[in-house]
Amino acid sequence: MDVVALGELLIDFTDYGVSGQGNPVYEANPGGAPCNVLSCLQKLGRSTAFIGKVGQDSFGKLLEDAVREQGICTDGLRFDAQVPTTLAFVHNKPDGDRDFSFYRNPGADMMLGKEEVSRELIQSAKIFHFGSLSMTSERAEAATRYAIETAKENGKLVSFDPNLRPPLWKDLQTAKEKIQYGLSQCDILKISDNEVEFLSGQKDIEKGVQQLLEEYQIPLVCATMGKDGSKAFYRGHIIKGKPFRSKRTIETTGAGDTFCGCMLHFVLQFGFAGFTQEVLQEMLSYANAAACLVTTRKGALRVMPSISEIEAFRRENG
Repeated sequence: MDVVALGELLIDFTDYGVSGQGNPVYEANPGGAPCNVLSCLQKLGRSTAFIGKVGQDSFGKLLEDAVREQGICTDGLRFDAQVPTTLAFVHNKPDGDRDFSFYRNPGADMMLGKEEVSRELIQSAKIFHFGSLSMTSERAEAATRYAIETAKENGKLVSFDPNLRPPLWKDLQTAKEKIQYGLSQCDILKISDNEVEFLSGQKDIEKGVQQLLEEYQIPLVCATMGKDGSKAFYRGHIIKGKPFRSKRTIETTGAGDTFCGCMLHFVLQFGFAGFTQEVLQEMLSYANAAACLVTTRKGALRVMPSISEIEAFRRENG
């Protein structure tokens, strides 16, 4: 496997207008940040596997089918007969940003146990990827830490995306502590501008990331800044990636996950040793274009852009 990811797999109920009776209509989109990243990588020709847990219910079956359709290996997917699949309702704002309402108290993704983690899958990977939401329960946190330890013991690169969702934490101090643990373990960090401010207290993205780098010595950091593009921080260099914009944007769900998938694709292709400033610039351009393209589609996991679509979008909007 190129990349194995652990974390949440859930249903994103996305606003789909109003019914004839005046009621809001929602579309059940397969989602969950770690699996979205894997779906992007599959479209880029990579081999991936997912480790996580869903309910033994109709939504869990829908998610299993959707993940397999993308070509993601589901050998690490587990089912819970007692706890239902996690649900998230996505409320889109006029500016394209989102609010989330989660049905997860608990949700099946929180019930993954250490004993259910496939050590063999992690050993087969080049990169292990995770986020912070698998540390919102003690049981899943133990599984996450075991997976990270397995990856590091076997010399794998570790990738982390904080993916901060405040409603899912009992308090923000706990969220910060768990995210800080993730920072202490990773070789590759994808982080958003609001997460940089949350962790560092700095509104200036460069000052904030530099503060994190001084503390955690992470080899590669990419910070996403929405409509302002992105920046890569590598070996003392700071590279800026210009944003792409589309009049067809309808929602931003999955944009960061798409960016992260492209980022890992370039790590697999070039390795840290091959990261010249020119390669990093190309990586940011590619990832920004792909992230913008996915905002023109509803959902994320099933609608990741292909290589040809990304290249065509870059030509049209370069």
